[in-house]
Amino acid sequence: MTPEVWPAPAKINLFLHVLGRRADGYHRLQTLFQFLDYGDELRFRLREDGQIRRSAGPVDIPEDSDLAIRAARALRADCAGRQGVDIAVHKRTPTGAGLGGGSSDAATVLVALNQLWGCGLDAGRLAAIGLKLGADVPVFVRGLAAWAEGVGEELTPVVLPEPWYVVLVPPVHVATAAVFGAPELKRDSAPISLADYLAGAGHNDCTAVTAVRYPLVAEALRWLEVRGLDARMSGTGGAVFAACGDEQLARATVGAAPTEWRGFAARGLNVSPLAAIIRAA
Repeated sequence: MTPEVWPAPAKINLFLHVLGRRADGYHRLQTLFQFLDYGDELRFRLREDGQIRRSAGPVDIPEDSDLAIRAARALRADCAGRQGVDIAVHKRTPTGAGLGGGSSDAATVLVALNQLWGCGLDAGRLAAIGLKLGADVPVFVRGLAAWAEGVGEELTPVVLPEPWYVVLVPPVHVATAAVFGAPELKRDSAPISLADYLAGAGHNDCTAVTAVRYPLVAEALRWLEVRGLDARMSGTGGAVFAACGDEQLARATVGAAPTEWRGFAARGLNVSPLAAIIRAA
C-alpha cells in the first residue's frame, strides 16, 4: 500500500575523517552513517498537467533551489516522463545542522515518486540520480546504516547498536562548503576500519573548524561533555549529539538544555523508516 505520509529521516555521522582532496576539489572521506527515528514528512499529490510544484515547504529556501523539487525533476528527466506532482514538505530537521535534512527529502522524493509514477528504477539507479544532487543522498535512498568512503557514496551496510541519542542544535546555520574549503581543515587523517571504530577510534575532522567559526557549537559540545556524555558533531555541524543510556536520560538532557537551542531525543536506527516502508510493500 502507498502511504499517505512519507518519512525523510535525519542522520548522524558517528565519525568523519577527511583523508585527502581529489584533483576535482572534492574530498575523500570516511564516515559512518546512522539514521534517527526523527525527521521530515512529505506528502505527494499527482498532477495531470505535468507541473512539479511545492505546495508546502521551508520558507527560507526558494522552490527552485529545494532539493525535493530538484529531485523530482531529475527523476522525471531520467524516466523521460511527463508526470507532475505537488510536494508538501513538513520540516522538522533543522537546516544547516549536518543532519542531512535536504538530502533526506531528496531521497524520499526519488523513492516515493519512483513508485507513484511507476518508473520502475532499482535502488542503484535512484542512488546514482541522487548522487548528482548531493553526496549524502545515496545513503538515504538505500536506507541502511552504512560505512561510507569515496565522497560518501561508496556504501557498505553495517549493523550497529541502536542507542537513544540527545541531539542539540544551537542557533547557527553552518555553511558546509565553507567548512570543507577552510585552509585549516585537517585533510590527512589515516583511514580506519569498522573494528577500529568499535574499539574507540574515530573523530570528526570538521569539528575544529566549525567550533572556531561558530562558537555556539563549541559551547554545545562542552555543555554535553560536562554532563559526562561523549559529545560529537554531526557532519559539518552545527548539530551535536551524544549517545545516552536510555530514553529517559536523553529526554531529560534535552529538557535541561538552554531554551534557545533546538533539541530532541531520538533512537538510532540501522534501517531507516523509508526503507522499512519499501520492504513492507
